[in-house]
Amino acid sequence: MTGPRNVAVLGATGSIGRSTLDVIARHPHRFRAFALTAHSRSDELFELCVAHRPALAVLADEAQARVLRGRVAASGLPTEVLAGAQGLIAAAEHPEVACVMAAIVGAAGLAPTLAAARAGKKLLLANKEALVMAGPIFMAAVRTSGATLLPIDSEHNAIFQCLPERARGGVAGCGVRKIVLTGSGGPFRTRPLAGLAHVTPAEACAHPTWSMGRKISVDSATMMNKALEIIEAHWLFGAPASAIEILVHPQSVVHSMVEYADGSVIAQLGNPDMRTPIAQALAYPDRVDAGVASLDLARLAALTFEAPDFDRFRALALAYDVLAAGGTAPAIFNAANEVAVGAFLAGELAFPRITEVIEATLERVGADAVGRLEDVIEADARARSAAGVALGRAIVRTA
Repeated sequence: MTGPRNVAVLGATGSIGRSTLDVIARHPHRFRAFALTAHSRSDELFELCVAHRPALAVLADEAQARVLRGRVAASGLPTEVLAGAQGLIAAAEHPEVACVMAAIVGAAGLAPTLAAARAGKKLLLANKEALVMAGPIFMAAVRTSGATLLPIDSEHNAIFQCLPERARGGVAGCGVRKIVLTGSGGPFRTRPLAGLAHVTPAEACAHPTWSMGRKISVDSATMMNKALEIIEAHWLFGAPASAIEILVHPQSVVHSMVEYADGSVIAQLGNPDMRTPIAQALAYPDRVDAGVASLDLARLAALTFEAPDFDRFRALALAYDVLAAGGTAPAIFNAANEVAVGAFLAGELAFPRITEVIEATLERVGADAVGRLEDVIEADARARSAAGVALGRAIVRTA
Protein backbone atom coordinates (compact mmCIF):
# COMPACT_ATOMS: atom_id res chain seq x y z
CA MET A 1 0.00 0.00 0.00
CA THR A 2 1.56 3.28 -1.16
CA GLY A 3 -0.90 5.70 0.45
CA PRO A 4 -3.91 5.82 2.73
CA ARG A 5 -6.62 3.28 1.95
CA ASN A 6 -9.84 4.94 0.85
CA VAL A 7 -12.77 4.05 3.12
CA ALA A 8 -16.49 4.58 2.51
CA VAL A 9 -18.44 4.91 5.74
CA LEU A 10 -22.10 4.06 5.13
CA GLY A 11 -24.04 5.49 8.07
CA ALA A 12 -21.36 7.99 9.10
CA THR A 13 -23.53 9.97 11.54
CA GLY A 14 -24.47 6.91 13.61
CA SER A 15 -22.64 5.39 16.55
CA ILE A 16 -20.60 2.91 14.49
CA GLY A 17 -19.90 5.48 11.81
CA ARG A 18 -18.51 8.03 14.26
CA SER A 19 -16.39 5.37 15.98
CA THR A 20 -15.01 4.38 12.57
CA LEU A 21 -14.11 7.97 11.79
CA ASP A 22 -12.37 8.23 15.16
CA VAL A 23 -10.15 5.25 14.32
CA ILE A 24 -9.49 6.59 10.80
CA ALA A 25 -8.45 9.97 12.20
CA ARG A 26 -5.91 8.27 14.48
CA HIS A 27 -4.14 6.77 11.44
CA PRO A 28 -4.15 9.34 8.61
CA HIS A 29 -1.26 7.60 6.85
CA ARG A 30 -3.20 4.32 6.71
CA PHE A 31 -6.80 5.37 6.07
CA ARG A 32 -8.74 8.17 4.40
CA ALA A 33 -12.46 8.87 4.82
CA PHE A 34 -13.22 8.99 1.09
CA ALA A 35 -17.03 8.74 1.17
CA LEU A 36 -19.49 9.50 3.97
CA THR A 37 -23.23 8.78 3.90
CA ALA A 38 -26.24 9.43 6.11
CA HIS A 39 -30.01 9.22 5.88
CA SER A 40 -31.22 12.78 6.51
CA ARG A 41 -28.95 14.47 9.05
CA SER A 42 -27.53 17.14 6.75
CA ASP A 43 -26.19 19.31 9.58
CA GLU A 44 -24.25 16.43 11.13
CA LEU A 45 -22.95 15.19 7.80
CA PHE A 46 -21.80 18.69 6.89
CA GLU A 47 -19.82 18.87 10.15
CA LEU A 48 -18.19 15.54 9.29
CA CYS A 49 -17.37 16.81 5.80
CA VAL A 50 -15.64 19.84 7.33
CA ALA A 51 -13.66 17.61 9.70
CA HIS A 52 -12.70 14.84 7.24
CA ARG A 53 -12.93 16.50 3.79
CA PRO A 54 -14.24 13.43 1.91
CA ALA A 55 -14.37 13.27 -1.87
CA LEU A 56 -18.00 12.12 -1.73
CA ALA A 57 -20.97 12.68 0.59
CA VAL A 58 -24.41 11.10 0.20
CA LEU A 59 -27.77 11.73 1.85
CA ALA A 60 -30.59 9.27 1.20
CA ASP A 61 -33.09 12.10 1.72
CA GLU A 62 -32.97 14.05 -1.53
CA ALA A 63 -34.32 17.30 -0.06
CA GLN A 64 -31.63 17.28 2.63
CA ALA A 65 -29.02 16.42 0.00
CA ARG A 66 -29.87 19.67 -1.79
CA VAL A 67 -29.35 21.54 1.48
CA LEU A 68 -26.00 19.85 2.00
CA ARG A 69 -24.93 20.49 -1.59
CA GLY A 70 -25.50 24.21 -1.12
CA ARG A 71 -23.55 24.35 2.13
CA VAL A 72 -20.66 22.33 0.71
CA ALA A 73 -20.44 24.61 -2.35
CA ALA A 74 -20.53 27.74 -0.18
CA SER A 75 -17.75 26.45 2.04
CA GLY A 76 -15.43 25.48 -0.79
CA LEU A 77 -15.08 21.86 0.35
CA PRO A 78 -13.73 19.39 -2.26
CA THR A 79 -16.77 17.15 -1.79
CA GLU A 80 -19.26 15.91 -4.38
CA VAL A 81 -22.79 15.45 -2.96
CA LEU A 82 -25.07 12.68 -4.20
CA ALA A 83 -28.60 11.74 -3.16
CA GLY A 84 -30.99 8.84 -2.79
CA ALA A 85 -30.63 5.06 -2.90
CA GLN A 86 -28.50 5.21 -6.06
CA GLY A 87 -26.14 7.64 -4.36
CA LEU A 88 -25.61 5.17 -1.51
CA ILE A 89 -24.88 2.40 -3.99
CA ALA A 90 -22.47 4.66 -5.89
CA ALA A 91 -20.51 5.30 -2.67
CA ALA A 92 -20.40 1.57 -1.85
CA GLU A 93 -19.09 0.47 -5.24
CA HIS A 94 -16.95 3.52 -6.10
CA PRO A 95 -13.82 2.33 -7.94
CA GLU A 96 -11.50 4.40 -5.73
CA VAL A 97 -12.94 2.89 -2.51
CA ALA A 98 -10.97 -0.07 -1.17
CA CYS A 99 -12.85 -0.60 2.09
CA VAL A 100 -16.52 -0.15 2.97
CA MET A 101 -17.88 0.19 6.51
CA ALA A 102 -21.51 -0.96 6.22
CA ALA A 103 -23.13 0.68 9.24
CA ILE A 104 -26.57 1.72 8.00
CA VAL A 105 -29.09 0.39 10.51
CA GLY A 106 -31.82 -1.98 9.39
CA ALA A 107 -33.18 -3.06 6.02
CA ALA A 108 -32.22 0.32 4.52
CA GLY A 109 -28.61 -0.86 4.47
CA LEU A 110 -29.25 -4.00 2.42
CA ALA A 111 -28.86 -2.59 -1.12
CA PRO A 112 -25.62 -0.60 -0.65
CA THR A 113 -24.07 -3.36 1.46
CA LEU A 114 -24.87 -5.94 -1.19
CA ALA A 115 -23.45 -3.56 -3.83
CA ALA A 116 -20.17 -3.41 -1.92
CA ALA A 117 -20.07 -7.22 -1.72
CA ARG A 118 -20.73 -7.57 -5.45
CA ALA A 119 -18.00 -5.02 -6.18
CA GLY A 120 -15.45 -7.17 -4.34
CA LYS A 121 -14.62 -4.62 -1.64
CA LYS A 122 -13.05 -5.22 1.71
CA LEU A 123 -16.38 -5.13 3.53
CA LEU A 124 -16.68 -4.33 7.23
CA LEU A 125 -20.14 -5.60 8.11
CA ALA A 126 -21.92 -3.78 10.93
CA ASN A 127 -25.32 -4.08 9.24
CA LYS A 128 -26.39 -7.53 10.47
CA GLU A 129 -29.72 -7.20 8.68
CA ALA A 130 -28.03 -7.71 5.29
CA LEU A 131 -27.13 -11.26 6.29
CA VAL A 132 -30.33 -11.87 8.24
CA MET A 133 -32.57 -10.83 5.35
CA ALA A 134 -30.59 -12.15 2.39
CA GLY A 135 -27.99 -14.56 3.76
CA PRO A 136 -27.73 -16.94 0.77
CA ILE A 137 -27.71 -14.11 -1.77
CA PHE A 138 -25.21 -12.05 0.20
CA MET A 139 -22.75 -14.89 0.80
CA ALA A 140 -22.98 -15.95 -2.85
CA ALA A 141 -22.05 -12.38 -3.85
CA VAL A 142 -19.04 -12.45 -1.52
CA ARG A 143 -17.83 -15.75 -2.95
CA THR A 144 -18.35 -14.72 -6.58
CA SER A 145 -16.65 -11.33 -6.30
CA GLY A 146 -13.85 -12.39 -3.95
CA ALA A 147 -14.81 -9.69 -1.44
CA THR A 148 -13.15 -9.81 1.97
CA LEU A 149 -15.91 -9.99 4.59
CA LEU A 150 -15.02 -8.89 8.14
CA PRO A 151 -17.68 -8.81 10.88
CA ILE A 152 -17.95 -5.71 13.07
CA ASP A 153 -20.54 -6.81 15.63
CA SER A 154 -18.39 -7.31 18.72
CA GLU A 155 -19.61 -10.90 19.07
CA HIS A 156 -18.95 -12.00 15.50
CA ASN A 157 -15.68 -10.13 15.36
CA ALA A 158 -14.68 -12.01 18.51
CA ILE A 159 -15.63 -15.34 16.91
CA PHE A 160 -13.64 -14.38 13.81
CA GLN A 161 -10.59 -13.76 15.99
CA CYS A 162 -11.04 -17.05 17.89
CA LEU A 163 -11.35 -19.25 14.79
CA PRO A 164 -8.37 -20.62 12.86
CA GLU A 165 -7.89 -19.19 9.38
CA ARG A 166 -9.16 -22.34 7.67
CA ALA A 167 -12.46 -22.25 9.62
CA ARG A 168 -13.48 -18.74 8.61
CA GLY A 169 -15.15 -19.99 5.45
CA GLY A 170 -17.12 -22.56 7.45
CA VAL A 171 -16.55 -24.42 10.71
CA ALA A 172 -17.43 -27.89 9.37
CA GLY A 173 -14.47 -30.25 9.65
CA CYS A 174 -12.42 -27.77 11.69
CA GLY A 175 -12.90 -29.32 15.12
CA VAL A 176 -15.35 -26.66 16.29
CA ARG A 177 -17.92 -27.99 18.76
CA LYS A 178 -19.91 -24.79 19.19
CA ILE A 179 -19.93 -21.02 18.89
CA VAL A 180 -20.94 -19.13 22.04
CA LEU A 181 -22.36 -15.63 21.53
CA THR A 182 -22.38 -13.56 24.70
CA GLY A 183 -24.89 -10.82 25.49
CA SER A 184 -25.29 -8.43 28.39
CA GLY A 185 -29.00 -9.15 28.85
CA GLY A 186 -29.71 -5.42 28.56
CA PRO A 187 -31.10 -3.11 31.24
CA PHE A 188 -34.11 -5.29 32.19
CA ARG A 189 -32.40 -8.63 32.75
CA THR A 190 -33.50 -8.79 36.39
CA ARG A 191 -36.54 -6.50 36.39
CA PRO A 192 -39.80 -8.27 37.33
CA LEU A 193 -41.80 -9.11 34.21
CA ALA A 194 -44.85 -7.30 35.58
CA GLY A 195 -42.89 -4.04 35.56
CA LEU A 196 -41.91 -4.19 31.89
CA ALA A 197 -45.24 -2.83 30.69
CA HIS A 198 -44.26 0.61 31.99
CA VAL A 199 -40.75 0.73 30.47
CA THR A 200 -40.05 4.00 28.65
CA PRO A 201 -37.94 4.43 25.50
CA ALA A 202 -35.40 6.39 27.54
CA GLU A 203 -34.99 3.47 29.96
CA ALA A 204 -34.68 0.94 27.14
CA CYS A 205 -31.99 3.04 25.43
CA ALA A 206 -29.89 3.36 28.61
CA HIS A 207 -27.68 0.34 28.00
CA PRO A 208 -25.66 -0.68 31.08
CA THR A 209 -22.34 -1.27 29.27
CA TRP A 210 -22.44 -0.22 25.60
CA SER A 211 -22.99 3.14 23.90
CA MET A 212 -25.25 2.44 20.92
CA GLY A 213 -27.98 3.93 18.76
CA ARG A 214 -31.62 3.92 19.90
CA LYS A 215 -32.89 1.08 17.74
CA ILE A 216 -29.98 -1.22 18.58
CA SER A 217 -30.31 -0.37 22.28
CA VAL A 218 -33.96 -1.47 22.24
CA ASP A 219 -32.94 -4.66 20.42
CA SER A 220 -30.45 -5.31 23.21
CA ALA A 221 -33.17 -4.81 25.83
CA THR A 222 -35.38 -7.45 24.16
CA MET A 223 -32.28 -9.52 23.19
CA MET A 224 -33.54 -9.29 19.62
CA ASN A 225 -30.01 -8.22 18.73
CA LYS A 226 -28.79 -11.60 19.93
CA ALA A 227 -31.60 -13.32 18.01
CA LEU A 228 -30.46 -11.64 14.80
CA GLU A 229 -26.87 -12.54 15.64
CA ILE A 230 -27.77 -16.23 15.77
CA ILE A 231 -28.88 -16.01 12.14
CA GLU A 232 -25.88 -13.86 11.23
CA ALA A 233 -23.46 -16.38 12.80
CA HIS A 234 -25.06 -19.19 10.82
CA TRP A 235 -24.22 -17.44 7.53
CA LEU A 236 -20.87 -15.96 8.52
CA PHE A 237 -19.36 -19.16 9.87
CA GLY A 238 -21.40 -21.92 8.22
CA ALA A 239 -22.53 -23.12 11.64
CA PRO A 240 -25.77 -25.08 12.16
CA ALA A 241 -28.26 -23.72 14.70
CA SER A 242 -27.42 -26.61 17.02
CA ALA A 243 -23.83 -25.35 17.26
CA ILE A 244 -24.74 -21.75 18.16
CA GLU A 245 -25.33 -20.98 21.83
CA ILE A 246 -26.25 -17.79 23.70
CA LEU A 247 -24.76 -16.95 27.10
CA VAL A 248 -25.71 -13.92 29.20
CA HIS A 249 -22.63 -12.04 30.43
CA PRO A 250 -23.59 -8.74 32.11
CA GLN A 251 -20.08 -7.25 32.23
CA SER A 252 -19.67 -7.32 28.40
CA VAL A 253 -15.97 -8.12 28.69
CA VAL A 254 -15.91 -11.59 27.11
CA HIS A 255 -17.27 -10.75 23.67
CA SER A 256 -17.75 -14.35 22.51
CA MET A 257 -16.13 -17.79 22.56
CA VAL A 258 -15.43 -20.84 20.45
CA GLU A 259 -15.45 -24.33 21.97
CA TYR A 260 -13.41 -27.00 20.22
CA ALA A 261 -13.79 -30.78 20.04
CA ASP A 262 -10.91 -31.33 22.45
CA GLY A 263 -12.65 -29.30 25.17
CA SER A 264 -10.63 -26.12 24.66
CA VAL A 265 -12.53 -22.83 24.81
CA ILE A 266 -10.96 -19.74 23.23
CA ALA A 267 -12.47 -16.36 24.14
CA GLN A 268 -11.84 -12.79 23.01
CA LEU A 269 -11.88 -10.18 25.79
CA GLY A 270 -11.76 -6.40 25.82
CA ASN A 271 -13.38 -3.28 27.19
CA PRO A 272 -16.87 -2.70 25.73
CA ASP A 273 -15.87 -0.21 23.02
CA MET A 274 -16.80 -0.69 19.36
CA ARG A 275 -13.54 0.91 18.25
CA THR A 276 -11.79 -2.39 19.07
CA PRO A 277 -13.53 -4.54 16.43
CA ILE A 278 -13.56 -1.61 14.01
CA ALA A 279 -9.78 -1.18 14.29
CA GLN A 280 -9.24 -4.94 14.03
CA ALA A 281 -11.19 -5.08 10.79
CA LEU A 282 -9.87 -1.85 9.27
CA ALA A 283 -6.25 -2.89 9.73
CA TYR A 284 -6.69 -6.66 9.21
CA PRO A 285 -4.43 -8.61 9.13
CA ASP A 286 -2.40 -6.00 11.03
CA ARG A 287 -3.19 -4.46 14.43
CA VAL A 288 -3.39 -0.73 15.19
CA ASP A 289 -4.20 1.45 18.17
CA ALA A 290 -7.96 1.95 18.54
CA GLY A 291 -7.86 4.52 21.32
CA VAL A 292 -9.28 1.95 23.75
CA ALA A 293 -7.93 1.63 27.29
CA SER A 294 -6.24 -1.59 28.43
CA LEU A 295 -8.48 -4.15 30.08
CA ASP A 296 -7.87 -4.23 33.85
CA LEU A 297 -8.99 -7.70 34.96
CA ALA A 298 -7.78 -7.18 38.51
CA ARG A 299 -10.10 -4.20 38.89
CA LEU A 300 -13.03 -6.11 37.42
CA ALA A 301 -12.37 -8.95 39.90
CA ALA A 302 -15.30 -11.12 38.71
CA LEU A 303 -16.93 -12.09 35.44
CA THR A 304 -20.33 -13.79 35.59
CA PHE A 305 -22.30 -15.90 33.14
CA GLU A 306 -25.82 -17.31 33.07
CA ALA A 307 -28.12 -19.13 30.70
CA PRO A 308 -30.69 -16.89 28.98
CA ASP A 309 -34.32 -16.94 30.09
CA PHE A 310 -36.21 -17.86 26.92
CA ASP A 311 -39.52 -16.83 28.49
CA ARG A 312 -38.24 -13.35 29.30
CA PHE A 313 -36.38 -13.08 25.98
CA ARG A 314 -38.87 -14.70 23.62
CA ALA A 315 -37.02 -13.36 20.56
CA LEU A 316 -34.21 -15.88 21.15
CA ALA A 317 -36.54 -18.86 20.80
CA LEU A 318 -38.12 -17.30 17.72
CA ALA A 319 -34.70 -16.93 16.09
CA TYR A 320 -34.06 -20.67 16.18
CA ASP A 321 -37.54 -21.29 14.71
CA VAL A 322 -36.89 -18.74 11.96
CA LEU A 323 -33.50 -20.24 11.12
CA ALA A 324 -35.12 -23.67 10.84
CA ALA A 325 -37.87 -22.31 8.58
CA GLY A 326 -35.33 -20.63 6.27
CA GLY A 327 -36.28 -18.88 3.05
CA THR A 328 -37.81 -15.46 3.64
CA ALA A 329 -38.60 -16.16 7.32
CA PRO A 330 -35.56 -14.18 8.61
CA ALA A 331 -36.54 -11.17 6.46
CA ILE A 332 -40.07 -11.32 7.87
CA PHE A 333 -38.64 -11.59 11.40
CA ASN A 334 -36.42 -8.54 10.89
CA ALA A 335 -39.11 -6.40 9.25
CA ALA A 336 -41.63 -7.06 12.01
CA ASN A 337 -39.05 -6.09 14.61
CA GLU A 338 -38.23 -2.81 12.86
CA VAL A 339 -41.93 -1.89 12.75
CA ALA A 340 -42.50 -2.82 16.40
CA VAL A 341 -39.38 -1.06 17.70
CA GLY A 342 -40.24 2.05 15.74
CA ALA A 343 -43.69 2.10 17.36
CA PHE A 344 -42.20 1.60 20.82
CA LEU A 345 -39.70 4.44 20.34
CA ALA A 346 -42.57 6.65 19.18
CA GLY A 347 -44.43 5.92 22.42
CA GLU A 348 -47.18 3.97 20.65
CA LEU A 349 -46.46 0.43 21.82
CA ALA A 350 -45.76 -1.06 25.26
CA PHE A 351 -42.34 -2.69 25.59
CA PRO A 352 -43.58 -6.30 26.13
CA ARG A 353 -45.74 -6.02 22.99
CA ILE A 354 -42.68 -5.73 20.73
CA THR A 355 -42.12 -9.48 20.64
CA GLU A 356 -45.87 -10.11 20.42
CA VAL A 357 -46.05 -8.09 17.20
CA ILE A 358 -43.10 -10.04 15.78
CA GLU A 359 -44.64 -13.40 16.62
CA ALA A 360 -48.04 -12.41 15.21
CA THR A 361 -46.38 -11.31 11.97
CA LEU A 362 -44.50 -14.60 11.62
CA GLU A 363 -47.78 -16.46 12.06
CA ARG A 364 -49.55 -14.30 9.49
CA VAL A 365 -46.90 -14.17 6.74
CA GLY A 366 -45.73 -17.49 5.34
CA ALA A 367 -42.09 -17.98 4.39
CA ASP A 368 -41.17 -18.55 0.75
CA ALA A 369 -37.97 -19.70 -0.93
CA VAL A 370 -35.26 -17.14 -1.72
CA GLY A 371 -33.89 -17.22 -5.24
CA ARG A 372 -33.37 -13.54 -5.95
CA LEU A 373 -33.16 -10.25 -4.09
CA GLU A 374 -36.70 -9.34 -5.16
CA ASP A 375 -38.00 -12.28 -3.11
CA VAL A 376 -36.47 -10.71 -0.01
CA ILE A 377 -37.76 -7.22 -0.80
CA GLU A 378 -41.29 -8.52 -1.41
CA ALA A 379 -41.25 -10.50 1.84
CA ASP A 380 -40.04 -7.43 3.71
CA ALA A 381 -42.93 -5.38 2.33
CA ARG A 382 -45.52 -8.05 3.14
CA ALA A 383 -44.13 -8.39 6.65
CA ARG A 384 -44.25 -4.64 7.29
CA SER A 385 -47.88 -4.54 6.19
CA ALA A 386 -48.79 -7.49 8.42
CA ALA A 387 -46.81 -6.03 11.31
CA GLY A 388 -48.82 -2.82 10.96
CA VAL A 389 -52.03 -4.83 11.42
CA ALA A 390 -50.56 -6.68 14.41
CA LEU A 391 -49.37 -3.37 15.82
CA GLY A 392 -52.87 -1.89 15.62
CA ARG A 393 -54.30 -4.84 17.51
CA ALA A 394 -51.57 -4.65 20.16
CA ILE A 395 -52.23 -0.93 20.68
CA VAL A 396 -55.96 -1.58 21.10
CA ARG A 397 -55.26 -4.28 23.70
CA THR A 398 -52.93 -1.92 25.56
CA ALA A 399 -55.43 0.98 25.61
